[in-house]
Amino acid sequence: MGLKSRNLVSRKLTFFLCIGCFLAGMLFTDRMWTEPEAKGISRQTGTEAENLKLLAEGCDTISKDVRRDSKDIIGEVSRTHNAVQTLDKTISNLEMELVAARAVQDSIVNGSPLSDDLSLPEPVKKRKYLMVIGINTAFSSRRRRDSVRATWMPQGDKLRKLEEEKGIVMRFVIGHSATSGGILDRAIEAEEKKHGDFLRLEHIEGYLELSAKTKTFFTTAVAVWDADFYVKVDDDVHVNIGTLGATLSRYKSKPRVYVGCMKSGPVLAHKGVRYHEPEHWKFGEEGNKYFRHATGQLYAISRDLATYISINRNVLHKYANEDVSLGSWFIGLDVEHIDDRRLCCGTPPDCEWKAQAGNICVASFDWSCSGICKSADRIKDVHKRCGEDENALWSASF
Repeated sequence: MGLKSRNLVSRKLTFFLCIGCFLAGMLFTDRMWTEPEAKGISRQTGTEAENLKLLAEGCDTISKDVRRDSKDIIGEVSRTHNAVQTLDKTISNLEMELVAARAVQDSIVNGSPLSDDLSLPEPVKKRKYLMVIGINTAFSSRRRRDSVRATWMPQGDKLRKLEEEKGIVMRFVIGHSATSGGILDRAIEAEEKKHGDFLRLEHIEGYLELSAKTKTFFTTAVAVWDADFYVKVDDDVHVNIGTLGATLSRYKSKPRVYVGCMKSGPVLAHKGVRYHEPEHWKFGEEGNKYFRHATGQLYAISRDLATYISINRNVLHKYANEDVSLGSWFIGLDVEHIDDRRLCCGTPPDCEWKAQAGNICVASFDWSCSGICKSADRIKDVHKRCGEDENALWSASF
């Protein structure tokens, strides 16, 4: 009995000790339950936790939307790219206008007249033109000029009407003689008073100076007239103005275009031959050809390219041949070359057959003469057989 009694007491004592330890543990745990905050780290409040949850849900939603609407995003990127291109073109146009305005200002400040009859620079008037046609001529070419006036170049009120209604400016382009104010200059001044169709350049005339004259023409023209295109044509070439305007109008949306009959003739290294190139060594071995460029009888360049020539006129290199010089100025630029063979048709019967087939030529001349052979005598016949309809120009909408 004594042993059983001691075992019973021992079990009861053990039971109470267990209960006591359990209660003591609960009390200790309750006091230590509060989680200590790490130094420098704030605890999340309920609002912050809720915000984080919403943000996580938002990110998840965006992720799902990206996967679901990937096509819409690609479309948006495309629209953004187009908007950037439009903005870039607008900035380019503003830069071109600024340069043109500066050129006019410089000409006024320096006292170098751009034209004898220029009283107010055209850019101030903010008139926009389709094209400026510069007809390259010389002091000795009076008969050629008169033949052009009698055929494809409007005269008097019609010339002014052409500018006002169609946005087409036409001028004979000539500089000055080596003897300023001499008999040659006085003859041109008298002709100008009679016809009012000259653009006088600050340039000394000479056959070996055609590259310099071309550079000066574009520099002057872009300063005086704000046009989409600037055209150079020789005074022994027949031109259909309406067809030329319609042709160039197709490229108005392109910022840098160079339009003409593209060729790649041989580089002539031997002295004494026509079109000899003194700097032939720059084009490689003897027998090489030039890079592609427009033939010099007629070509057109867009406004940005004319302005580029104006800006860089002091550093643009001049080769012996004017058409080669122009082509070289655009090497390395983002320029679109337009090769249009209607700008270099032959004289009748070539241009006549094409006209009868409904494919009116822009310009006609003889390759053998680099213009119409004996043009002062023959251009009337070319105009009669290859000229566009009389109303084609006035009824055209450019």
